[in-house]
Amino acid sequence: MATKIDRANADIARRADSKRVAPVARIEAVARRGVLASFERLENAAVIVREHGAESRYGETSERFPDPVIIDVTDPRAWPEIAFYGSLGSGEAFMRGWWHTDQLTDLVRLLLFDRPVLEGLENGLARVARPLMRLWYRLHRNTRSGSRRNIQAHYDLGDDFFRLFLDETMSYSAAIFATPSTPLHNASLEKIDRLCRKLDLKPGDHLLEIGSGWGALAIHAAANYDCRVTTVTISDNQYDETCRRIAAAGLDDKIEVRLQDYRDIDGTYDKIVSVEMIEAVGHDHLDLYFRRVDELLKPDGLAAIQAITIQDSDYDQAKRSVDFIKRYIFPGGFLPSATAMLRSMTQHTQLRLFHLEDIGFHYARTLAVWRENFDRRLDEVRSLGYSDVFIRMWSFYLSYCEGAFLERAISDVQLVIAKPKNRTPIAF
Repeated sequence: MATKIDRANADIARRADSKRVAPVARIEAVARRGVLASFERLENAAVIVREHGAESRYGETSERFPDPVIIDVTDPRAWPEIAFYGSLGSGEAFMRGWWHTDQLTDLVRLLLFDRPVLEGLENGLARVARPLMRLWYRLHRNTRSGSRRNIQAHYDLGDDFFRLFLDETMSYSAAIFATPSTPLHNASLEKIDRLCRKLDLKPGDHLLEIGSGWGALAIHAAANYDCRVTTVTISDNQYDETCRRIAAAGLDDKIEVRLQDYRDIDGTYDKIVSVEMIEAVGHDHLDLYFRRVDELLKPDGLAAIQAITIQDSDYDQAKRSVDFIKRYIFPGGFLPSATAMLRSMTQHTQLRLFHLEDIGFHYARTLAVWRENFDRRLDEVRSLGYSDVFIRMWSFYLSYCEGAFLERAISDVQLVIAKPKNRTPIAF
């Protein structure tokens, strides 16, 4: 019988093959010219492309990007992938080993900084494939059954895998670092405790957590703030592990874990917290998500939501596109913008913005540490049964996101929102 890991490896290969056509030399040559023409627009960085023992240089280094990024193209099939599918195709070609660079984060950064280059890659031949990708995304909408499948596709890869690069809390979200040298574990605890402080948690409060993760926040809140916690998840794997961790901490009497969709939660709560779960809601369910938060909060309630966000100017286009993350990492995922969230709250709820803090640079540091941990333990990743294609996929994912946070193409915010009768003083 196939294991979860076998299914994950096979699913990655299937997704990568689902749109492929046999390339021919002429298509490769045309695609190559188109991609390299985009590199000729570089103004603030330099790229060296090495292929068949020869190399070509594009652009010049700058104070911001002092070192050229070296790209090795090892298979000409990389060119049509990049030309016809833009950043998505770049990631797929990288997964297959058709091109490589040891400076992937820097490459992502310089493409985001020199936007005309990136736009040339995304808006050239890549426009041809967009309708197909939009159809694929629509098939992965976040209905109740769709959400469950999408979440399980990622979080049910196995705890042994995530333990290789996460800290002891198993926090899979942005940590907050007091200094660049702060250990990841300490930074994860600071993120968790900062949310608890922002919620002004008190003994006797009933806290609802939408999206359990592996239980770290629920355990911390119950143990350190003497509150009652109800935490919900739709991941079977995370449900089982969260229950185990709560039992080990001796907090069964304070924490209830539910395998439940946020749309089906009942009751009312003093406080609500949700850490980087909103990205799994889908843009067409954003209003419903905030209505549910509004309905579940008591009249004087307070909620804290940590959300990965995209720039307001990119939000509408991102809703209609499928990038590498949506295709391979978080099927059905989306990134809200700060304005989209505030507009949804304003138009559909009684919720009011109380506080907003941007922690995007902390996420870049978090991803750098995860990537370092992951790279250091590649032999253990392989020993778990994950393929080299899977490993390159995760390397691309971690570097892709780190570069995007560093260049502020995406960010991470902690929103504190209040019901009309809440009068919590600012004390965090």
